[in-house]
Amino acid sequence: MLETILAATTAVLEPKVLLGVAGGIMAGLIGGAIPGITTTMTIILVLPFTFGMEPLQGIATMVAVYVGGESGGLVSACLLGIPGTPSAFATTFDGFPMARKGEPGRAVWLGIWASLFGGLIAGLFLVVGATQLAYLALQFGPWEFFSLFILTLSIVSGLSEQSLLKGLLASVVGLLVTTVGADPMMGVPRFTFGTELLRSGFPFLPVLVGVFAFSQIMLDLEQVRGQGPLDSRQRFNLKVSHLAVIGEILRQPVNLIRSSLIGLWIGILPAVGGSAANILAYDQAKKMSRTPERFGTGHAEGIVATESSNNANIGGSLITMMAFGIPGDAVTAVMLGALIIHGIQPGPLFVTTHAQVAYGLFAAYFIAHFLTVLIEGLGLPFIIKIVNVPQQSLMPVILVLCALGAFALNNLLADVWTLFFFGVVGYLMVKTGFPLAPLILGVILGDQIEQNLIRAIMTDSNLALFLTRPISGLFLALSVVSFAIGIYQARRHQRKTAVAGAPAAPADSDL
Repeated sequence: MLETILAATTAVLEPKVLLGVAGGIMAGLIGGAIPGITTTMTIILVLPFTFGMEPLQGIATMVAVYVGGESGGLVSACLLGIPGTPSAFATTFDGFPMARKGEPGRAVWLGIWASLFGGLIAGLFLVVGATQLAYLALQFGPWEFFSLFILTLSIVSGLSEQSLLKGLLASVVGLLVTTVGADPMMGVPRFTFGTELLRSGFPFLPVLVGVFAFSQIMLDLEQVRGQGPLDSRQRFNLKVSHLAVIGEILRQPVNLIRSSLIGLWIGILPAVGGSAANILAYDQAKKMSRTPERFGTGHAEGIVATESSNNANIGGSLITMMAFGIPGDAVTAVMLGALIIHGIQPGPLFVTTHAQVAYGLFAAYFIAHFLTVLIEGLGLPFIIKIVNVPQQSLMPVILVLCALGAFALNNLLADVWTLFFFGVVGYLMVKTGFPLAPLILGVILGDQIEQNLIRAIMTDSNLALFLTRPISGLFLALSVVSFAIGIYQARRHQRKTAVAGAPAAPADSDL
């Protein structure tokens, strides 16, 4: 094992791979720092450039984009009060007030160093956890995998607090998309309407790019219509004592470790995402702090909590992708598709059958965190200038790159039309309050759910085995619990909305 780790690390340190990692970090930092250009969109734009790379170089580049994007989001969050990525949302609560009080350098570097420490803590669990969970997953039969995928869908579908029904319907739409084309077991055409183009179904990547990137571009263009470039507000002085900042972080080890573990756990839960980890870590840091009243005024504890959690979230998402072949979030969904394009199937056998790629991913993860600190430190003045470019100038360029990336997948114009079609679908879903994550997860897991259901029935027609096999039964029980929690949260949200919309009581009502 040690020899494999050393060989994989040496392979990542080769100039061409290291150059890809550095380029991925720069792309991630820029994409993460620009409000509206999410890490998901950035990795989608980088994806076509990895098609011609070797598997290890391609996956190392995308891991670097992921790490750089999560760290880049804090730049605009601290300096402009606008989160560059959803996972930097809570960073604005204390990062921007600290910058406005004349300490922009301290705010930014607290976030950068906290991101490094949080990512490294999660990295230790990634190396150990992905391997151990993969060995556990080797004991799974089709019953366990089917139940696990149902549990995953139930968790994600219940995330829409406003409407559990909309989350479920989005999952169903995603599952229906996978039924178009040839039956994965028997090869029988379904819902092709006599069109040969639909015989192979809808390619995953154009669907994902359309639903996430294209729909987000249309929404952003609505918001920035008529706006000029962002006001930089001031010349940012980012000089700071790095030893003082690192010491400030290490003097709060409980906050750092707790927030990192929260991010790791949220990352392991499929499709929950860094934004949930970011907010939950901030909430717990405030509740556990001795000075909760200082949160929101430029308090260091708040920045450390949010930024350590969202980088630790990366490690958790990669664990889920590697051990079970399930994307932890939208970014790992793209990475999953890229691995499949390179002929690699993530899952229980990933670590054993593709050891160099797996351990190379571990090495790239750690190297990317250290390089991010170096590149971000050198490139901050340049990143700040890019942040001020008007979004209406960037969006058309990004749209063209998305279309080129979809076309480059199979050199088919049909994939571009797929992108635009699902972009419109995604846009309409967002406008009508439907969550996108359940749809994408349905598309990703649809074939796997169907295949494992058929395999289980072909092996033994006794349907009770889904309940009587311990692990399978546990997953299905947790699915029911997840639905119950989703119903409770939806009703609680409705009650809050009703109370907020109720007319104010008369002034003398308490007398």
